[in-house]
Formats: sequence, C-alpha cells, structure tokens
Amino acid sequence: MSKIDPEALVAIARIVRPRGLKGELFAEVLTDFPDRFEGLTEVIIVPPKDNRTQLKIDDFRFQNERLVLKFAGIDSVEAAESLRDAEICIPESEAVSLEEDEFFDWQLEGCRVETVDGEFLGTVRELMRTGGTELLVVEGERELLIPFADAICPEVDIEKKLILVDPPEGLLEF
Repeated sequence: MSKIDPEALVAIARIVRPRGLKGELFAEVLTDFPDRFEGLTEVIIVPPKDNRTQLKIDDFRFQNERLVLKFAGIDSVEAAESLRDAEICIPESEAVSLEEDEFFDWQLEGCRVETVDGEFLGTVRELMRTGGTELLVVEGERELLIPFADAICPEVDIEKKLILVDPPEGLLEF
C-alpha cells in the first residue's frame, strides 16, 4: 500500500466488513453509477482515523446489491478487517460527467441557501433521499427541509456555493 497526497476525493463506496478468509470485502455502493467499477483499476481508501492509501483492485463483483471487492495485498481476514468503515474514493477529476442541471450530493453540501429576496436561510448539510423529490437539509437558525425541485430551487450555482430558493407560502413556517 502506498501513501498518496491529499486531493479532492469523491466517495463511491464504503467498506462494510470482510467477506471470507482471503481478504475479500463487502462494500456499500454510494454512487448512482455502479457500472463505473468496470474500468476502475485503482482507488483511494480513506479509513475513518488513518491516512489515505491507494490500492489496486484485483477483482470485484456485485452480490445481493452489495459490492464484493478484492484488493491487491489484502489477503487475509485481518488485513480486510483493518479497512472496515473506510471509504472507497476516486479523485474528483475522475467523477462521472453530469448534465448541466444535475449535481452530486457532495457539490450541494456546504452551499449557502438564500431566498430569491436575499434572506439567508442556512447551509446545506446533506441531500436526503426520500424516494420522491430529494430534500435539502438546511442548517440555520432552525433545521429546514426544502424540496430540491426546479420550481422551488430555481438557481443552483455550484461555483459560488449558492442555492436560491423561491419557497411556496408556508414552506418555511414551523
């Protein structure tokens, strides 16, 4: 395992636990593009309390909606266990290209949220997926859940880290 320099990373999976005795790992897929593992040969592992490490993927497959991975040099259950809860990342520059009006969750996190009239509401903590319209979880004076829909969020400027909202009557009431 080689150490790498810090850079902007995108998490595409999270290691859940070892699988078997030969160093295989179960991972939870975090990307909306699981087919991106097809051409992937190396990833960056970011453990919760350790340094980033670059690892070569020897093999991968999907099993019951989970990813099974085998990394070069990880050949025992003990070595695999040391990677538990680590994120599997790629450089931001290798992220899948999206359409102009599509965004990654990590791009929205940290954006300032203001009304179209200029009232500051807070900062996006996360994008909550509910099965319907996603919700922006906005931390400000109080936590707000704002539907991430074109009609309510008419402007999203990732470069300026700003989302303008035009809330319908009652949305910001509690």
